[in-house]
Amino acid sequence: MVTADTTHGDASGEHDPVGQHSAGEHTIGRHAGPRADSVADRLAQALENAHQLDPVVERVAALWRGPLQHDGLRRLLRGKPLGHAAHPLLTDVPIGLWMSAAVLDAVGQEKAARRLIGAGVLATGPVVATGWADWSTADDRTRRVGVVHAASNGVALACYTASWLARRKGNRGVGLLASAAGAAALGVGGFLGGHMAYVLGSPPRDPDAPVR
Repeated sequence: MVTADTTHGDASGEHDPVGQHSAGEHTIGRHAGPRADSVADRLAQALENAHQLDPVVERVAALWRGPLQHDGLRRLLRGKPLGHAAHPLLTDVPIGLWMSAAVLDAVGQEKAARRLIGAGVLATGPVVATGWADWSTADDRTRRVGVVHAASNGVALACYTASWLARRKGNRGVGLLASAAGAAALGVGGFLGGHMAYVLGSPPRDPDAPVR
């Protein structure tokens, strides 16, 4: 077993900052243990090795390389003023607003629920920017999982936006269905985000890590 601070490459020559471990072990920060063997975990591991995603990964990376060359912006988005990554903290804002809207829907507070959904949609901007800034330093496996994580969250954002629009027009039934679909997509994105954080060791600790 090796620690997370040891850099290794796999048999294919890919960069893997958390290392490939024997006997099914994987190190997470200072904690180590066997990787889970659930269906969801196996699917996440399949995404790590899905080379078919590499063209998408490279296109997205190319979009962010230019803006993230600016030292001040890069450090801000990676949370240097906070002393740690900003993205995990910011994700709680839209998630909290959208889950609170579900509670309000359950007790018949439709107008308040619509307002919280709209606030959640508006709160996603900083979440997206900080997430891509962290992703820009990641190894190949994390980047593959990351684009699917982002896609799932993008679907969630689209669903909640559609829900807000439908509710505004008085189509509460459509709004509820769209919110339910958004929550499902958000769950997928959240699982993959957890996989990147607790299994793959993302985001990086160093706000000055180079953009790939």
